[in-house]
Amino acid sequence: MDNIIIKGAKEGNLKDISLEIPRNKLVVLTGVSGSGKSTLAIDTIFKECQRQYLEAMGLQGINKPKIDSISNVSPSIIITQNEYNKNPRSSVGTVTDIYTDLRMIYEKLSKRICPNCNREIISSECKEEVEKFKDNFKVYMYCNHCNYKMEKPTRTHFSYNTREGACKTCQGFGKVLKLNKNNIVHEHLSLEDGAIDFWEQKYKDYQISALYNAFKHFDIPVEPDTPVIDFSKGQKAILLYGVESEEVKNMFPDILPPKTVAEGRIEGIFPVLWRRLSEKEGASKQLDAYFDSAICQDCKGERLNELSRSVTVMDTRLPELVFLSLEELSQWLLKLESFVSGTNKLMVEPYLIDLKTKIQRIVNVGLGYLSLDRQTMTLSGGEAQRIKLAATLDSNLTGIIYIMDEPTIGLHPKDTNGIIKILKELRNLGNTVIVIEHDIDVMQEADYIIDIGPGSGKYGGEIIGKGSLEELKGQDTSVTGSYLKRKIQNRKAFRKGTGDMIEVKNANLYNLKNVNVSFPIGCLISVTGVSGSGKSTLVFEVVSKSNIKNQTDCNKVAGTEVFDQIVTVEQSPLTRMKRSNVATYSEVYSEIRKIFAGLKDARDKGLTIKHFSFNTKGGRCENCEGLGYVTSNMLFFKNLEVPCPVCNGNQFNDMVLSVKYKGYSIKDVLGMSVEDALRIFNNHSKIIKILRLLEDVGLGYLELGQTLTTLSGGEGQRLKLAKELINNEGKNNLYLIDEPTTGLHPIDVENFLILLNQIVDSGSTVIVVEHNQQIIKASDWIIDLGPEGGINGGNVIAVGTPDEIISDENSVTGKFLCI
Repeated sequence: MDNIIIKGAKEGNLKDISLEIPRNKLVVLTGVSGSGKSTLAIDTIFKECQRQYLEAMGLQGINKPKIDSISNVSPSIIITQNEYNKNPRSSVGTVTDIYTDLRMIYEKLSKRICPNCNREIISSECKEEVEKFKDNFKVYMYCNHCNYKMEKPTRTHFSYNTREGACKTCQGFGKVLKLNKNNIVHEHLSLEDGAIDFWEQKYKDYQISALYNAFKHFDIPVEPDTPVIDFSKGQKAILLYGVESEEVKNMFPDILPPKTVAEGRIEGIFPVLWRRLSEKEGASKQLDAYFDSAICQDCKGERLNELSRSVTVMDTRLPELVFLSLEELSQWLLKLESFVSGTNKLMVEPYLIDLKTKIQRIVNVGLGYLSLDRQTMTLSGGEAQRIKLAATLDSNLTGIIYIMDEPTIGLHPKDTNGIIKILKELRNLGNTVIVIEHDIDVMQEADYIIDIGPGSGKYGGEIIGKGSLEELKGQDTSVTGSYLKRKIQNRKAFRKGTGDMIEVKNANLYNLKNVNVSFPIGCLISVTGVSGSGKSTLVFEVVSKSNIKNQTDCNKVAGTEVFDQIVTVEQSPLTRMKRSNVATYSEVYSEIRKIFAGLKDARDKGLTIKHFSFNTKGGRCENCEGLGYVTSNMLFFKNLEVPCPVCNGNQFNDMVLSVKYKGYSIKDVLGMSVEDALRIFNNHSKIIKILRLLEDVGLGYLELGQTLTTLSGGEGQRLKLAKELINNEGKNNLYLIDEPTTGLHPIDVENFLILLNQIVDSGSTVIVVEHNQQIIKASDWIIDLGPEGGINGGNVIAVGTPDEIISDENSVTGKFLCI
């Protein structure tokens, strides 16, 4: 049982492949984007491991992947880049249980003032008593000076997610939301001219009509085209708060509110926005402009109630610890370990050991700059994955197959060794570790590499190389091996730019230390540095917000006024809606539906453009509502999506499917890759323009009907970039892009560089936050931050061309560029 034996794998684009993967080894799957790596690792190996494990327990429901057989497998765990949930209460401290351990230490050792004698008391030195109180138990303590009885602060009191611990004002969030009234109503405009910018098109007409009906109901004169600033108090109250509000009822105590829209029933702008925020769980970027987040005035953002946030251990309050970076927290714990002794040490020793182990593992994966209060919803996909990876070492399981998708994403080369160390630790515990990777350092340390290709989509799906990295270099069929043998010529000439600069003055946001730096306009610029050094803060929190008026002398940005637009392309998910796919998001589907609806066969059957939409009634299958699948509840396991039994996964009814363009139905088109669709629609200029850009950003292998929720962070980001380029052709823009090479093979990076250079050569400026050495070496200008992450970062340590950065001894990045 030395090898996992796979025979006849045909899932996705895999071409009936058979291979053996050594067990209890570190194995890398590599190959160009879309070659079939994820299909082999996740859709085939992981799925079959899961299916066999469940069936061994007598549970059915997971369909066997398209494969003849897999033998010598075992239970599998997948660690992906999927983000943590959007719960704002979830933080780095809670998901790692580090905060739980700290709460236990504060329960045992906390120091407070006795409310009776005003002397200091320590929990561990006071007598305890447990009492039953309304079906619950409460712990009391007696002051060891005056014997006063009081409730003891326990682990529950140190949680901001409990009634006992949370600040009563903000319910443990640390912040309170308030409406930004200036962004909601442009008072110098009339309603007809767009005073309320989220009142659009017919919705605007509907709302204005309802509002004017309300004015009539309350016997208020109606003057269309009046600027909102000239509205009376009554008119503003109805507009802002709605006819059911206390504000309006107090102004018109003798008039009952209207019952219907025709009579003037209107909800009011502010209630509508609060309702929308609630319905979207606060996750909608569209609503961000209308709300300001203010620090809670009672707890000052510390989230706990007055007692819980006031007690101390070693003269430090618990909220003070959660604001420290993990590296700083580690230093505090070392001091505590030397400070406690005797019984106190015995009480907290298990928690100290657990904390040191957990924190060190997270530091090893390059995340020592994170603080415990960092919300998990703000973590990048790479950061989230590395936290999950660090947590796996808390398990003593052996014989597991661990599958990971690019664990080095978002890491500076300096931090890669920490990841490799963890991967090897997992292997050394007696597990098989399979990672999808493009990082050369990980390949060099792997026990075995499998190269998949040679191309993307239908041009991939074959095993084209296997063995060690050196063995791959000797295999002519290996695309990765052939690339690594090439001698790469570094650029010798760099753009000088237009001569104008984007000037950043006194940037002090988060860990930035009063940074002054210039970005040359008309260049490709890389902002580099180790994880947590301040790159994203500088680019996406300072430069990107340069058009927002700032009343302070800090974080000033000048020079961006020359651009038509600032386009930000980050790695946040495109959508959580499963109805959105590559075709709909890129807007190419609208053009494709027009073609199908214009066919003679479609017209003869009475079909219009709406019938070729899977999002509206008419032509879609109503059993699955056009999704092509239905959800099967697996109780204790993740729900499964199985093909719709009515349409067999075809999404549309038979009449719609019978209409063909060049022999292809609308469903056939959705199943095509971007590359294939280019050939089918080669005489439609609008479609070709969109598909070409998708190909240019390295997404030619994606299927048009692939849902956005299945895209990796890097794929989603490049799709966003393509859409921005489609909509901004010919403009002088500033593009701010966050690690665009995520998920790209080195050969794909070369092709992507061609696109970035085209954008700059067409007159725009591109600033990328990057760790990829190919992009950095090809940049015109580099701004290197550091020297470390967190509190030890936030400084500009080097600027210049790649050659200048390599020769600058202060640059951490330069040391890796010359390798």
